[in-house]
Amino acid sequence: MTPETKDFLAGLFRAAVHAAAPLAALRPHLPPRPKGRTVVVGAGKGAAQMAAAFEQLWGPCEGVVVTRYGYGCETRFIRVLEAAHPVPDAAGLQATQALCAAVQGLGPDDLVVALICGGGSALLPAPPSGFSLADEAALNAALLASGAPIGAMNAIRKQFSAIKGGRLAALAAPAPVHTLVVSDVTGDDPAQVASGPTVPDAADRALALRLVAAYGIELPQPVAQFLHSAPEDAPPPSDAAFAGHRVRVIASAAQSLEAAGHLAQSAGLGVHILSDAIEGEARDVGRVHAALAREIATRGRPFQRPALMLSGGETTVTLRSAGGRGGRNSEFLLAFALAIDGLGGISALAADTDGIDGSETNAGAFADGTSVARMRAAGVDPAAMLAAHDAYGAFAAIGDLFETGPTGTNVNDFRAILVR
Repeated sequence: MTPETKDFLAGLFRAAVHAAAPLAALRPHLPPRPKGRTVVVGAGKGAAQMAAAFEQLWGPCEGVVVTRYGYGCETRFIRVLEAAHPVPDAAGLQATQALCAAVQGLGPDDLVVALICGGGSALLPAPPSGFSLADEAALNAALLASGAPIGAMNAIRKQFSAIKGGRLAALAAPAPVHTLVVSDVTGDDPAQVASGPTVPDAADRALALRLVAAYGIELPQPVAQFLHSAPEDAPPPSDAAFAGHRVRVIASAAQSLEAAGHLAQSAGLGVHILSDAIEGEARDVGRVHAALAREIATRGRPFQRPALMLSGGETTVTLRSAGGRGGRNSEFLLAFALAIDGLGGISALAADTDGIDGSETNAGAFADGTSVARMRAAGVDPAAMLAAHDAYGAFAAIGDLFETGPTGTNVNDFRAILVR
């Protein structure tokens, strides 16, 4: 792939990320100012940047947010804590306690502003009474290895938590809560982002158990027993504690893909947004995208060249072996590269909009019809690397990792496939 093509694809990614930048996203959705205190709480990979942007727009306030290690930034009034992601740690437990403390003791003239974005589920561990952080970490590890979609995982997490499923908002009563969400979930349901600490939904333990069975999730035994015998479900949306609360989705994958599409159209390309809500096994989704690219390249259908396909959503990886490196976007792209091996005119970028794809430090990777041959020339067996979930190692071997560092936002997967 030429440097110019890489720069073009990277520019599309930057346009998508910019469309979800906190300052611009927050500005139209600020709540009315209260008579009393403004307390800000938040969680997610972009929570620190959201807090800094809120301060810039609002002025003096107070509160605390939690983000992933290395994702923090400077703030004036709002405290920023860091914790582990994707498997929770003790720092996350302390951060959860800090958020809960921040919203207690408030009155009806005060206001809680909740800044929520993707990644918050792992950053806010709060196991039920009688359980430990190790129990919640074991649940999280089981969910991540299962290949279940994020909506199913979050429905289960909500039933094994003292903060998720609207419970943080319930603690704030009688103060109203204004939740501002950067969505990283398909369908943009705010109750699913970060497992909805301030947004209740109708999911209950019965649904959680059905999802466990449907996806064959091997829960730790203590967690499974709790789900069968817990004294109560997460509070429903009809609970009086949520009266007067407001929720706004301020940025999403759809908006980001549209921004990237506008940039590509200005370069004279035909742009086709396939979907902002694609789920499924990453390698399988990669092969489907490759089939479409091959069809365009060889038969001029369903789109004429030059064409750019954009897609988003959240794929999953079902772990079949231990010791892999990378994440779902790199795995998507390695399967894609294998399926277009030797075919010219196709170039692709797949990356996570938060800047980190899975276990390593890259956002994603680049691939074209020469990637597989170059991997083999570098002594790497790409099919074996895919089987071992080591897409990171495969793309590192040919210098085609895409690295951005933390972006300060998170609207999930970004995929751009150029066919000329």
